Amino acid sequence: MSIIEDLVIASRTLAEHGVIDSYGHASVRSETDAERYLMPRAIAPELVTEDDILEFDLDSKPIDGRGRAVYNERFIHGEIYKLRPDVKAIVHNHSPAVVPFSCTEAELRPIFHMSAFIGLGVPTWDIRDAQEGTDLLVRTPLLGESLARTLGRFPAALMRGHGSVVVGESLQIAVGRTIYLEQNARMQFQAVLLSAPSGRIVFMDDKEVAANVAWQEYGRAWNLWKTRWTARLNAEKAAAQGAKWPYDSASNEGQ
Repeated sequence: MSIIEDLVIASRTLAEHGVIDSYGHASVRSETDAERYLMPRAIAPELVTEDDILEFDLDSKPIDGRGRAVYNERFIHGEIYKLRPDVKAIVHNHSPAVVPFSCTEAELRPIFHMSAFIGLGVPTWDIRDAQEGTDLLVRTPLLGESLARTLGRFPAALMRGHGSVVVGESLQIAVGRTIYLEQNARMQFQAVLLSAPSGRIVFMDDKEVAANVAWQEYGRAWNLWKTRWTARLNAEKAAAQGAKWPYDSASNEGQ
């Protein structure tokens, strides 16, 4: 399966889990040129197909845009890829359970072993530190670089009043981290409610974080998501070609 197909599956999976809405997006660094990355045109992730995938340079200029609209916030991706050669995939999301942690003093901490990476650090970026009076969108390279510098060496960063950005050494890691970041935020909020009045919550310690991050690549989950969405995408292609899935009605093949 190609990296383009994987990116389509990543987009569909993230939308299905409710961690990106119509305005979130995922990208992956090119396998053939580290100075380029792939990302869909400006379209809701739930609708992304292989034909929607475009190639960009690290200044976030489309190599061949084919006249298509591109995401305003593509600079998030280009500027992070510039500063983080280790990063192979990026997800920007508006995860509803995560946003409250971006604009309060509540610290997002690892409460669940599948989200141990949070223990490596998740800084918060306030766009006002780079430019005041914006609509909170990362519309320029300057804002993208500011976010990338706040992200630093960490696996994710919260974006005040906006969402978060999550990175990974592979697409499956970036997707897995994004989904479990949302789950951890929900669990932590529930734990806060349950822990009243003492407020005592037992979070993962540094040794537990290290022990989990060492192996956590979300391989089993990624295999499930790929298997599920490959079948669905094949059905979509067949329907678009006027066939009756899984067999064309005019054919006796497979009977």
